[in-house]
Amino acid sequence: MKKFFTSLLLLTVCFSLYSQAIYESIDSYKLEGQRELKIQLPRNYDADADRAYPLVMVLDGDYLFEPVAGNIDYQAYWEDIPDCIIVGIKQSETREDDFYYADETSFPVDKGAAFYEFMGAELIPFIEDNYNVSPYRVIVGHDLSANFINYYLFKDEPMFRAYISLSPDLAPKMIERLQQRLTILGQETFYYMATADADVKVLRNSIIECDAKLKPIKNDKLHYKFDNFEDANHYSLVGRGIPKALNEIFALYKPINGKEYNEKVLPYEGSPYDYLMKKYNDIQYFYGFEKKLIENDIRAIAAASKKKDDLESLENLAKLVNKQFPNSMLSAYYMGMFYEKEGNLKKALLRYKSGLLLEPSQYIDKELMLEKMYDVQDAIND
Repeated sequence: MKKFFTSLLLLTVCFSLYSQAIYESIDSYKLEGQRELKIQLPRNYDADADRAYPLVMVLDGDYLFEPVAGNIDYQAYWEDIPDCIIVGIKQSETREDDFYYADETSFPVDKGAAFYEFMGAELIPFIEDNYNVSPYRVIVGHDLSANFINYYLFKDEPMFRAYISLSPDLAPKMIERLQQRLTILGQETFYYMATADADVKVLRNSIIECDAKLKPIKNDKLHYKFDNFEDANHYSLVGRGIPKALNEIFALYKPINGKEYNEKVLPYEGSPYDYLMKKYNDIQYFYGFEKKLIENDIRAIAAASKKKDDLESLENLAKLVNKQFPNSMLSAYYMGMFYEKEGNLKKALLRYKSGLLLEPSQYIDKELMLEKMYDVQDAIND
């Protein structure tokens, strides 16, 4: 187990260097003492900025925090998922007590009930008071803690919107209760569960049975995903399950790729610009924060607008880019593209020229701006 997590840490260390963990402690009335926390903030986190981040709560934070934090930092770097605030709870010395439940009811009792209440009454309010978190919360657990995360589903208003259950050691009555709860769930919820061919046999059998009960559930509010990994065991499946789960949870957030462009953007009944607005509004509604416009999506919508010969869509896009990136070559490039498509070559040339004094973007630099200027100049001379 230790060798596995050492290897996983080496794989993610280069991305974690710039988002080091903060170590804090919280005084708990419920637990009658202190609890140690590991907290990772996004790169360039600004406490004074008007921006909120999804909260990812990691149980078994002694060993599970680093793989979760490393994966989130890596995927967020490439803009595949949003920046998140990750909080890990150290539980190595209290694990059995924290996750304790009664065999008769399969629900937390005694110290397990105290830990359950600590999460909602103390820990999450503490994080909300001190960090810029959005209402969108994810919880991650492995083994005993993967079973425990299910209890937060049974609240009238579940505390979390996404659950990552890695090889759960399911309580005796948990399968039936999960099936019942997820069937009537009224809140948009993502639920991920994973096992592997070399998982602990008794756990694997129970997980396979659980999947058979959850898979047929018909509930538009439930987004259920299951993985049964080959060539993995109880510990190594963690390294494979975490990125898969994050990829599914934040699927709506992802940049527009070729598949989305061909299957959704181009056939969309409204304009490409309307599609962009809907996508970003849906992200804000679902995740509880506003996504900053990214260059990949600008390029996709511009290409679709040109392909569909939708001049109004291209103009709206150019104005949006000019508003959000006034000091970037992006603003000059896309406004120039609009004027060029409109046939106003002199205005297009002026726009491209103005871009030479602005800051380059990921895809647009002085060489490209000069190329556009020469093309337009040649068209004018012709």
